[in-house]
Amino acid sequence: MTHYLLAVHGPVERNEFGNYGSREEMEQAFADTGAFNEKLHAEGYWVFAGGLLPASSATVVDGTGDTPLITDGPYLETKEVIGGFWVIDAPDLDVAIRLAAEGSKACRGKVEVRPFEGLA
Repeated sequence: MTHYLLAVHGPVERNEFGNYGSREEMEQAFADTGAFNEKLHAEGYWVFAGGLLPASSATVVDGTGDTPLITDGPYLETKEVIGGFWVIDAPDLDVAIRLAAEGSKACRGKVEVRPFEGLA
């Protein structure tokens, strides 16, 4: 089995309902995502998952010099950011992609699939 990161991408700018058009759409996406999470647990794929606060809450630490440089805000200026993620344990990329498609549908966001290095 290999660990995969399923990263959910979405817009930087959010409205009062996050990335959703209405409260109802947001609540349904949360319910669908909860059901997807339960499926990952039940089928043995679950490792870890979480939602992230907006990129504006980020702190960037650059420790490559003699003294660490700490700045507020996101590392990159971009139109889309990672809003949440799953770490799953799947037998192969095909299964990870199938699960990413289900997660994408549930949360209504694009999902990037990336294997972890050296954990196969």
